[in-house]
Amino acid sequence: MKPLSTVWMGALMLLVLAGAAAGQQNDAQGCKDHPLFTRMPGYWIHSCVERQFDAFDFIVGPNKKVSHVEGQFWKINYYPQHSLNPKPSELQIQRNFQNAVQKQGGKVVWTEKGRDTYLLVKDGVEVWVNLGAEFTGKYFLTIVQKQAMVQDIVADAAALAQGLAADGHMAVEGIYFDTGKAVIKPESAQAIGEIAGLLKSDPALKVFVVGHTDNVSTVEVNLKLSQDRAQAVLQALVSQHGIDPARLRAHGCGPFAPVATNATEAGRAKNRRVELVKQN
Repeated sequence: MKPLSTVWMGALMLLVLAGAAAGQQNDAQGCKDHPLFTRMPGYWIHSCVERQFDAFDFIVGPNKKVSHVEGQFWKINYYPQHSLNPKPSELQIQRNFQNAVQKQGGKVVWTEKGRDTYLLVKDGVEVWVNLGAEFTGKYFLTIVQKQAMVQDIVADAAALAQGLAADGHMAVEGIYFDTGKAVIKPESAQAIGEIAGLLKSDPALKVFVVGHTDNVSTVEVNLKLSQDRAQAVLQALVSQHGIDPARLRAHGCGPFAPVATNATEAGRAKNRRVELVKQN
């Protein structure tokens, strides 16, 4: 028979091992690493978000200069296991990701204490990454694979007519421009066609085509951008659909008529719009 002290020591060791195993955190349900990156050793995923389409403002220069990127969206939050000792520093985490990005042909766009921005191009598609690292050893990834949104709702001539009749103005869904530009994107063709259909169905109707922006950039820049975008829509109606230009007037309101808060990206997205306003 083994001495009693040996039995007790064995039991104590089993309890310690069981406690250590019990203390290992598992990944949050439904969460996994992004295909671009493995995780730091000894880490688990505390929480995550994946969206088909969302946006993030990535820091790209001094004074909080940002690049607004839209597309498929991931946010993954990593915590160190309690048993991990010592925990890696912010710099250690940043250096690991910087090296991983550069090995994949990407580049470090911006770096500061506890925060990096990376850009990779995979099969011609831009992938933007924001890394946040804390002194506690926690780190956070926000990843956006840049792409245009698949529009589920587009302008409808009948709905536009109803909106103008009821309120005198109507926002037109489905007109797209690249950031800071006034060239209408090809996927806007259906919405432009619906405006033309509205005007052809009511030959007496005259409208203002009004451009609106969010409050990013200066007032002067946004006023010009909104005017140029409204003018681009007017020209498309005239050149592509034969609408009499005398029935149309372009006007840019810039950031002066928001329909939502500019404090959030969702609100800014609502404020970037083209509206029709009834003239007569």
